Amino acid sequence: MSVGLPSWQDLIDHLLHELDLDSSVIDGMRDGHQMLAELYRIKQGGIGPLRSWLDRNWKVSEDKVATSKLHRLIVELNFPAIYTTNYDRNLETAFEAHGRPYAKISNAKDIASATDDVTQIIKYHGDFADDSSLVITETDFLDRLSFDSPLDIKFRSDALGRTILFIGYSMSDPNIRLLLHRIWQTWERSGREHDRPPSFVFMASRDPVQEALLARWGITVLTPQSENGLDNALVDFLSELRAKIPAA
Repeated sequence: MSVGLPSWQDLIDHLLHELDLDSSVIDGMRDGHQMLAELYRIKQGGIGPLRSWLDRNWKVSEDKVATSKLHRLIVELNFPAIYTTNYDRNLETAFEAHGRPYAKISNAKDIASATDDVTQIIKYHGDFADDSSLVITETDFLDRLSFDSPLDIKFRSDALGRTILFIGYSMSDPNIRLLLHRIWQTWERSGREHDRPPSFVFMASRDPVQEALLARWGITVLTPQSENGLDNALVDFLSELRAKIPAA
């Protein structure tokens, strides 16, 4: 959204309009867009038209991405791997705009062909270029709860041996909480949980409940020192991080 992408509410409003439903049908529902997308797939016989709508509306000009300070910092921080649940290609555009090579990974074939000498951009919930890779309906999300897809296996492997910085994730999301629990469980069963690399999550404001629960899984919550809006706070945080590492 920092470069003008629509919000999830825009997706929900579009689905409600396409299905001729009132917004009250999903009042109080968690992840209502997943169920709406499931109903859309049932009625339409597929998500092709929805994917086309997303592709048209989830598009930002290259100039906007190129001048985005947030995207520039992400590129300059030279992370070995970036996992994103976004379907758009703004991250890829940012790397191209700043002349940095990358490897996009959205399926098993990509995993096999990707090299380790460039940043890997892993499209964890799929990519617009491949309808079959999209994780958007309730069935898609339920299928992923087994965490045995090629991208899940890769993430578990990366998470076991690397420090992870979570940005923009809702730590109340049951999918991500189950995944974090399983990673913690793997380390606990190994008897070497004290050797686990530290991990962090950036949150816009303090939440003592989340801090305590996430600490149990070995994840430290980082929050901005002052209230400056989420986007500005994130830019400040990444700028400080960038200043503390050698030039890449």
